[in-house]
Amino acid sequence: MGFFDTEKGVEEYVKMAEGFDGTELIKILQKFLPENSSVLEIGMGPGKDLDMLSKTYAVTGSDNSQIFLDRYKKQNQNVDLLKLDAVTLSTDRTFDCIYSNKVLHHLKTDDLKISLKKQKEILNPNGILFHSFWKGDKTENMEGLLFVYYELYSLKELFEPDFEILELKIYTEDQKDDSIYAILRRK
Repeated sequence: MGFFDTEKGVEEYVKMAEGFDGTELIKILQKFLPENSSVLEIGMGPGKDLDMLSKTYAVTGSDNSQIFLDRYKKQNQNVDLLKLDAVTLSTDRTFDCIYSNKVLHHLKTDDLKISLKKQKEILNPNGILFHSFWKGDKTENMEGLLFVYYELYSLKELFEPDFEILELKIYTEDQKDDSIYAILRRK
């Protein structure tokens, strides 16, 4: 059983994530993605970014944690949600954009490669990806959660076979220059 498969793990995460959201990232996304585009959020967690994305886009939230999905659905009856694993992304639907905020760093690098291939498959022609990662060159395991940190060059190597890099930039979330966001277009 994973960290997000228990009420205790979900509660711990909600407390840990308090005060953090993707406001600045979504402002950047809006420069690249027209209003009303379809967006799939991978790993929506408590749904903060999903709420913001839904003001501009036709959003579908997803998570692999049924607890997160049920909690969000309780407050938002008419929302479009999918239970998806970030690696396999088993859906026959397609989207103009796939978005995640500090989610894909929980995948081993080999699983991230598989996820990116699958994301390309469910992305509409000229669709874009928008993902953020912790910056660094290490792997950590905290309370059963994997964290893989990336540098610009390592992300570039992962993205270039299947995506045109529109932006790959370092930004500050918690501590100076601790994060990277990537905006990619399907080749």
